[in-house]
Amino acid sequence: MNSYYNIIHCGDHALTVELGETLDYNTHLQVMDLFQRLLISGIRGVKDIIPAYTSVTIVYDIAIVKSYASGTAYQSVKKQIEEIIKDVDGKQVEESRHITIPVCYDISLGIDLENMSAEKSMSIDNIINLHTQQLYDVYLVGFLPGFAYMGIVDERIATPRLSKPRMQVPAGSVGIAGNQTGIYPLDSPGGWNIIGQTPLQMFDVNREDPCLLKPGDKIQFKSIGLDEFNKLTTA
Repeated sequence: MNSYYNIIHCGDHALTVELGETLDYNTHLQVMDLFQRLLISGIRGVKDIIPAYTSVTIVYDIAIVKSYASGTAYQSVKKQIEEIIKDVDGKQVEESRHITIPVCYDISLGIDLENMSAEKSMSIDNIINLHTQQLYDVYLVGFLPGFAYMGIVDERIATPRLSKPRMQVPAGSVGIAGNQTGIYPLDSPGGWNIIGQTPLQMFDVNREDPCLLKPGDKIQFKSIGLDEFNKLTTA
């Protein structure tokens, strides 16, 4: 049973369940446990369930909930969620998908590698090794469609955001911000430190599920050369 939670009323058609206060693996398991239980709970009127770092937000249709609720829509949904939380322990999470992401760390694509190397007095090869040795958890998808926030990077390569964001970051760029890593799914502005690029499409409207990555996935990065990157990009 989860010993800590806080339910917050978010406007007139949503609520957020907070399950922790810090970004850590145990809280992540609690979030995914609740998220998965809510998906199969069958609460009438729920329109969307959104997992994040330490919380899950539930969006509901007020009219549908009121059609069967004895109190307010918020009170009804809250009561049902509180019953589900009683069983949340972080131990019943479904097996995660393990996905390998190829990344080219050539400095022509990893445009912040040289600066990071100088700032950390560490070779570029060591930065790449530390980034590829870690198994990352996808905590949430947001900012842009398909942008997966992943962690936690090795503290030796954790790097603050750029003081001045770039106006344009190419799709597929792999970056580090603080103790997280992520991949830009689309060309967009951004302030993460870019260390490489993947040829994979992180977001594709033509796929049945447009977002390649989902909360709960486990990600391993694999270093590839520039020639292989170019071949995969044009394939």
